Amino acid sequence: MSDVALGSAIQAYHALLDDHGAAESWGFLGQQLTRRGLWFGERPLCNVLRPRFLSPAGYDVMRRSTTALLRAFDTLYRAALADASLRAQFHLTPIEEQLIGEDHGLWQGSVLSRLDAFFTADGSGVRFTEYNGETPAGAAYGDVLTELFHAMPVMRTFQKRWRTAPMPARHHTVNALLDGFAEWRGSREAPRVVILDWKEVPTYHEFVLFKQFFEDLGIECVIADPRDCEYKGGVLYADGNPVNLIYKRVLISELLERGGGLEQPVVRAVREKAACLMDGFRCKMLHKKASLAVLSDERNAHLFSASEQHAIAETVPWTRVVEERKSQANGRVVDLIPYVHAQRERLVLKPNDEYGGAGIVLGWEVTDTQWAAAVGTALASPHVVQERIHLPSEPFPSSVDGKLVIADRIVDTAPFCFNGTYTDGCLSRISTATLVNVTAGGGSTVPTFIVEPR
Repeated sequence: MSDVALGSAIQAYHALLDDHGAAESWGFLGQQLTRRGLWFGERPLCNVLRPRFLSPAGYDVMRRSTTALLRAFDTLYRAALADASLRAQFHLTPIEEQLIGEDHGLWQGSVLSRLDAFFTADGSGVRFTEYNGETPAGAAYGDVLTELFHAMPVMRTFQKRWRTAPMPARHHTVNALLDGFAEWRGSREAPRVVILDWKEVPTYHEFVLFKQFFEDLGIECVIADPRDCEYKGGVLYADGNPVNLIYKRVLISELLERGGGLEQPVVRAVREKAACLMDGFRCKMLHKKASLAVLSDERNAHLFSASEQHAIAETVPWTRVVEERKSQANGRVVDLIPYVHAQRERLVLKPNDEYGGAGIVLGWEVTDTQWAAAVGTALASPHVVQERIHLPSEPFPSSVDGKLVIADRIVDTAPFCFNGTYTDGCLSRISTATLVNVTAGGGSTVPTFIVEPR
């Protein structure tokens, strides 16, 4: 299916909406978002009336590119575990370095992860801008959003002329967790699961969806705050319930900083192998923003096969840790910091270990003075600098004051990855702002369907 046909699908969907239909659909969707708990903090997760459509060819491009890059990440992960000097390029904290050096019963670094990507202008490839290696959000949200969009009247009419295939991910998430637990435990017994994060996080509603999913499968599951966990008698308790599989949604850095470091009960239980943590402490290496810099740095090219080098070159934008050194850029050797200062409008600065868009500086949206200050900050604490890429956009319909409004929005493609080896399903986020991130306040999540004519 060509991009022209995909455009025809979008036009066909929009043609089924008018002011009345848009208002009616938004009324249905808004009611169902509330009833199913599809909220991000205090706001609805989705604010448009069309799902994101992918052609079969587009999905294949995403899947093949993701799988190829995962192989390169696996090579990097294994090499870094064995080489402290290579690990230093990730700029781990001392406590992270200590925990990564310990064996907690799991070999794989990121059992559950997600790559953030954007399709190229011609749709023939993708460019990966971040690797979310720490049990990312979105799988349950996306699955339930898919159910809601399938039930919308406009979707039922659309499906008379177009085939739509959903991209579910919850079952992959649970299967990866159970496989990891079986590896850790050495048997296929049922775990007692805790979904672990702070009570106040805006993604709490998704924990409820996952808890229901676990329980529907006959698996015990509780949701708990790290502050409500105890480790005593060799058993980890979450809100008074004994647990042995931690579906960790809290970030490791926050768990250590806010929980008391190595004395935090969850950390102690994992270090003593009384509970299985997924993703484990070793995922922190690949989760750092520096992972894409280490992956694509010319100093490390010898680690990778020819096919892995090709995948990196094709899909990873130029990315470097911000530091005083010489490096290659645009086919030549440059002094990195003067180059970063001079190329403001082509570059982005990102903190090494933040999320939700925090601390990101888009060079083309600030002045020279602001950019110089940002580079100074980046030199003082670990940051990466990354090449600006094309941001694709599509029209999406919404209902505003009872009127149908169709407006272009930037589209982010974020494939879910499992066991560090394969991908299935993806999170699609759309935004009117350049920084496409729901946490940052400028985005919306939409379900993703593969679509083709009947």
